Amino acid sequence: MSKVAVVMGSISDMPVMQDAIEILKGFDIEVEVDIVSAHRTPEKLVDFSSNAHNRGISVIIAGAGGAAHLPGMVASMSPLPVIGVPVKSSNSIDGWDSVLSILQMPGGVPVATVALNGAKNAGILAAQIIGSNDKCVLDKIVAYKEGLKHAVLKAAEDLKNS
Repeated sequence: MSKVAVVMGSISDMPVMQDAIEILKGFDIEVEVDIVSAHRTPEKLVDFSSNAHNRGISVIIAGAGGAAHLPGMVASMSPLPVIGVPVKSSNSIDGWDSVLSILQMPGGVPVATVALNGAKNAGILAAQIIGSNDKCVLDKIVAYKEGLKHAVLKAAEDLKNS
């Protein structure tokens, strides 16, 4: 069974990152959650990043605010796909510092980056990555997307009838 690690730089990121956890659990994907600070626990960062693939992790979602070094540092040490979630934090410049810190990675160290506070999309993207090799997860993603389509069609119909 595939597992996704959801890590964040601080417990204050948890309200944003909870969306990724919930969407992954909705797809019946096992989730490992931890706090790994690039700046305050660098040894833990190295151990986590270097060994995640040995623990059965398939994808890593890393959320960080401010300077937002966590996703890039994880990607620099892990062979796994990393999805970065920029978090608008209290020390952030409207979140742009976080977005650009995660988005502007050098060649050779990719980090897939979602929107500011976009942890839900990070969870969906992680599930899609896993679904590319897991038909059970893929079928759940297809059903999820059908549900999105039906919700829009219902809202359009309700609008016409109001």
